[in-house]
Amino acid sequence: MSISVVLITKDEAHNIVACLAAVAWCDRMIVVDSGSRDGTAQLARELGAEVFETEDWPGFGPQKNLAIGKADSDWILSIDADERVTPALRDEIIAAMAAGQADAFEMPRLSSFCGRFIRHGGWYPDHVTRLFRRGRARFSDDLVHERLISDGPVGRLTTPLLHHTYEDYSEVLAKIEHYSTLGARQGFERGKRASPASAVLHGAWAFIRTYLLRRGFLDGAQGLGVALMTGQASYYKYIKLWLLWQQADAQPASRSGRGDRPGPSGST
Repeated sequence: MSISVVLITKDEAHNIVACLAAVAWCDRMIVVDSGSRDGTAQLARELGAEVFETEDWPGFGPQKNLAIGKADSDWILSIDADERVTPALRDEIIAAMAAGQADAFEMPRLSSFCGRFIRHGGWYPDHVTRLFRRGRARFSDDLVHERLISDGPVGRLTTPLLHHTYEDYSEVLAKIEHYSTLGARQGFERGKRASPASAVLHGAWAFIRTYLLRRGFLDGAQGLGVALMTGQASYYKYIKLWLLWQQADAQPASRSGRGDRPGPSGST
């Protein structure tokens, strides 16, 4: 029974070596790289991965579907460059494939924030579906926060997938900017509206929910950092969404061609 690991990358030279080394036991390693400038593609090739380079960026979901479309193994494991498959998780994956009791499997994901693995604030167990039979699942077409959709039953593994993200606060700020922009654009394209007041309320609620209701305070200073980041990201997403509609509503309907719901031409 064969398995391919697939991942999408862009400027992941700082992650790709450790990531691929942890899945070298897979029959094939497939990387779809979207224009890296830091040598990611070359490093991946040196580690034995098959690398397919693209210049366009259709969004996380479509790009991951492109990657799984290049695999021909019985099973596919989809991971991100900042995730690590431990030996214990490897053994559980192999056992799950051999048992074949489901078409896909989800696993808990344990994420780090500025040097500490976070177990509260809604961050853990954070089950993600990543292992599936070829042809039995695909990713949603979302620009961000894509999810794997299985055609059959989904089982559950118990060993966590390690997620090495947010190594320092400069990375936190960069990801807040990036993901809030993508989230605002996705909401805009779906016709969702926002206002400055709703942006403030969403941001405040996200902080309270993460830090107090989901007990983020139990993770110490990093737990406070996670809550602040969550609140900031929510606020920026909705204020950017409001700004997109401000720009779109100021354009004549004849230019948008979409009536009351302009398309992504109004995004930033």
